[in-house]
Amino acid sequence: MTRQVKQVKQLDRVIIRFAGDSGDGMQLTGDRFTSETASFGNDLSTLPNFPAEIRAPAGTLPGVSSFQLHFADHDILTPGDAPHVLVAMNPAALKANLPDLPRGGEIIVNTDEFTKRALAKVGYAANPLEDGSLSGYHVHRVPLTTLTVEALAETSLARKDAERAKNMFALGLLSWMYHRPTEGTEAFLRKKFAKKPEIAEANVLAFRAGWNFGETTEDFAVSFEIAPAPLPKGTYRNITGNLALAYGLIAAAEQADLPLFLGSYPITPASDVLHELSKHKNFGVRTFQAEDEIAAIGAALGAAFGGALGVTTTSGPGVALKSETIGLAVSLELPLLIVDIQRGGPSTGLPTKTEQADLLQAMYGRNGEAPVPIVAASTPADCFDAAIEAARIALTYRTPVFLLSDGYLGNGSEPWRIPAPDELPDLRTPFATEPNHELEDGTKAFWPYKRDPETLARPWAVPGTPGLEHRVGGIEKADGTGNISYDPANHDFMVRTRQAKVDGIAKSIGDLAVDDPSGRAKLLVLGWGSTYGPIAAAVRQVRSAGQDVAQAHLRHVNPFPANLGEVLRAYDKVIIPEMNLGQLATLVRARYLVDAQSFTQVRGLPFKAEQLATAIQEALANV
Repeated sequence: MTRQVKQVKQLDRVIIRFAGDSGDGMQLTGDRFTSETASFGNDLSTLPNFPAEIRAPAGTLPGVSSFQLHFADHDILTPGDAPHVLVAMNPAALKANLPDLPRGGEIIVNTDEFTKRALAKVGYAANPLEDGSLSGYHVHRVPLTTLTVEALAETSLARKDAERAKNMFALGLLSWMYHRPTEGTEAFLRKKFAKKPEIAEANVLAFRAGWNFGETTEDFAVSFEIAPAPLPKGTYRNITGNLALAYGLIAAAEQADLPLFLGSYPITPASDVLHELSKHKNFGVRTFQAEDEIAAIGAALGAAFGGALGVTTTSGPGVALKSETIGLAVSLELPLLIVDIQRGGPSTGLPTKTEQADLLQAMYGRNGEAPVPIVAASTPADCFDAAIEAARIALTYRTPVFLLSDGYLGNGSEPWRIPAPDELPDLRTPFATEPNHELEDGTKAFWPYKRDPETLARPWAVPGTPGLEHRVGGIEKADGTGNISYDPANHDFMVRTRQAKVDGIAKSIGDLAVDDPSGRAKLLVLGWGSTYGPIAAAVRQVRSAGQDVAQAHLRHVNPFPANLGEVLRAYDKVIIPEMNLGQLATLVRARYLVDAQSFTQVRGLPFKAEQLATAIQEALANV
């Protein structure tokens, strides 16, 4: 019998969402599909979304874990507003995600899980696969569990263990549907389960069975091709924000010719940076998992005092605990990076969900006048460059620096062009090696707070350098000598000098670039951090509809670029989308007396491009 040749349809992009229990392996499935998509050459963006519990209640709505991937043959900016294809492993996954699926979308559903008990657990009075409620969708009913168990019948695995490979069956099916490479996934599975070869082969068999099912079943009559995207020339890899940030820290230390020390305490969603940096002792990286957040930053600041690039990583609750030591770093004027991968708050809040609500904490969350520069990454790949920029500022100006990312960037991924070493800045910073001040009697002395006239940075003297002994501590220091001082005039001078040092960083960061191609825009959309992708995608939509709108995005939030006030006043209206209740807008309105309008959400999820496009169009109607 001759096998029927199936139709292949060309698409320019597709958005797929894998959804199931947090124990169904949806994050692994999505990650593997993403890796193969990256190796194929598509542009892509991902959105993992999972519960905070280690093992959330099975079969319940709070226990649903999902992974969304948007990939295309052209430049894309977001994981997509809504999936074209939903893979639902159980009734809870279907119910939790169906509202996001537009009519006409495709649903691949594991029929084996639609039992009466499972349906009742999520409030289904009737089986949606049978009551006609899904008539507006293209539904593929696939007994994923049964097919997986049958595919592994000749292995030695017990049925329960065999069932766990159903996510690989689903991955194989989707890989066939969208012509994804398979060799990388098979190699990954064999490596991941190298100590359990029977598990490795079972997953490979399930993966191949899913591929073959797509090839042979009549239910899938069409497969799809999405051509590679025309990316700029270079060597690429898929990368998450946390991984890019870790690599950026390593690169910064290499470019500074300094050892890298990370003092950290595990906290979602920042722990991946600690995990990754612990693998790179060959680059002179030292990682210290402390007993708490306070000890972690204390060790990092001590490392900075000792001549290392000191880093501490955390999320919002940890920043609160680190605040006193950050103030000490301000007083000591030592280079220190505080990396905040923001999450939903307050308190424990939403540990696995994203938010931008730590901006004012980074700006003001310390006692006294304790100014700290703030750098914010805008995309997963940009976390690499943001880390290097934060290190440049810290080393050049001898100051702690906040580096803000968030859960959306940290866990999300996109293609990253690997830079050549000669593309990276030279961050080498000389240590003090000899006395720098002459006393009235002509003798030489070392003044630890004698400043560079250009940067106002004090000298960095490594402990143990002969003749450079000096005091450290949190009590106010006398200008120049660093001796303890309670003099009111000196305190006023030191406070203003530390502020002037941070303000002076604006000279080294350049002007804020504005994207206003027509030059006729009257509305400016200003953003910071991870809102870059949704804002840029929304601006594209508005412009494609024939309307003029300008966009600008801040990397440096403290100090602001020197021309920000001029940019704001050049437009009749300014709107600022943020995943908080308007923190940047508060700073902008206070600083520049501009009537900037907030557009905000705090749902634990990134903005949708369509949502922002609507807000922009409504604002344009009132300009």
